[in-house]
Amino acid sequence: MKFYPRRRRTAPTIIIISLIDVLIVMVVFLLVTTTFKNQPSVKLTLPETSEAPRNGAANEKPPMVVTVAKTEPHYYVGNRPVTAEKLQTELKVAASADPETHLVIRADGGAEWRLVVKVMEYAKLAPIKNMKAFTKAPGQQ
Repeated sequence: MKFYPRRRRTAPTIIIISLIDVLIVMVVFLLVTTTFKNQPSVKLTLPETSEAPRNGAANEKPPMVVTVAKTEPHYYVGNRPVTAEKLQTELKVAASADPETHLVIRADGGAEWRLVVKVMEYAKLAPIKNMKAFTKAPGQQ
């Protein structure tokens, strides 16, 4: 038996559901109208030099570019297709004409690695000391 009478709850003076709806609308409005600043997270201080550029730097001889392709003919000097033997003689001629010849080896992404190594061997036999090699993506010029 219950001797205490049941108390009825009274309705709250503030309706919580309406308050939540208004709060969500305000949050959405603030998100849409807010502009965000793009601030770098790392501040870099780039080095500066007081040294002037070298005289004649723009007049330097351009490097010799050898391209290794995926399909026949595999080797190109500049835009000219050459055979492996012709490439070897051209590297020797270039090295004998200028001992400071720069060689850049460009390889297609799908070119065989043994062809690139062969060009490097030819350059060492020439002898060319300044050599750089990189690959290019199939659609890249």
